[in-house]
Amino acid sequence: MFTNETIAFIGGGIMGEAMIRGLLAQKAIAPEQIIVSDPWQERLDYLQERHGVATAVDNAEAAEKGQIVVLSIKPQSLPTVMPGVRGHLRRNDLLLSIIAGAPIKTLADGTAHAAVVRAMPNTPAQIGQGITVWTATDEVSDLHKQQAQAILGSLGEEVYVNEEIYLDMATALSGSGPGYVFMMMEAMIDAGVHMGFSRHVAARLVTETMRGSVAYADQSGKHVAELRNQVTSPGGTTAEALYHMEKGGLRTVISRGIWAAFQRSISLGQGQAYKGPNV
Repeated sequence: MFTNETIAFIGGGIMGEAMIRGLLAQKAIAPEQIIVSDPWQERLDYLQERHGVATAVDNAEAAEKGQIVVLSIKPQSLPTVMPGVRGHLRRNDLLLSIIAGAPIKTLADGTAHAAVVRAMPNTPAQIGQGITVWTATDEVSDLHKQQAQAILGSLGEEVYVNEEIYLDMATALSGSGPGYVFMMMEAMIDAGVHMGFSRHVAARLVTETMRGSVAYADQSGKHVAELRNQVTSPGGTTAEALYHMEKGGLRTVISRGIWAAFQRSISLGQGQAYKGPNV
């Protein structure tokens, strides 16, 4: 699929390396077909030694050599990076961005390039167990869509959507989702410590409970409400706990939080400055 292409990664951070590692592990591409640019020479030295890829300090050099250019930088770096990439993308090249909150129009205008894929991965992508939602402009060819799918698939699962608004939804649901899970885990661990477990044992119990529950839900094929009912005996301990969680508005609080994240993602894409929480 990448027989004659070079993939240029603008940004050699954690997510950029995750894609490189995944592609090489799947033998989808050879190390010499990858070039990475990054402002930190130590990071480039590490990537070259660890993965055998080519490196460059200059973003323009990397973009010039790549037929597929991946923007894997932090959002705040985008305004300074785009001018260096602009003019170095050929008409038949593909620009793929995993930058949170950067809409396609910003990317296309800033780089003067029309064939753009915008993607929203999440944190578990760092270990190849993430899920990425992505979309593409009309100028992206079928071959480039297949190549984008392969690159994003190196991070775990991927889901294509045909409208960009779904990227903002995905940012709120799956992109920020690990944060919600970690907070739930933290609350459960704290409860375990309050009851008398050591923090180490409480953390192990919660982590394995989360891991097993997710695996069971995935393999069962049943609706999660049905699975919840299976472990909720009338008058039992689970029923008592869930009663208090519902009474405290847990379900509503989670829903409102995700909706707020969705609205925040939209405002970031429109370039609105953060004015603090809406309380």
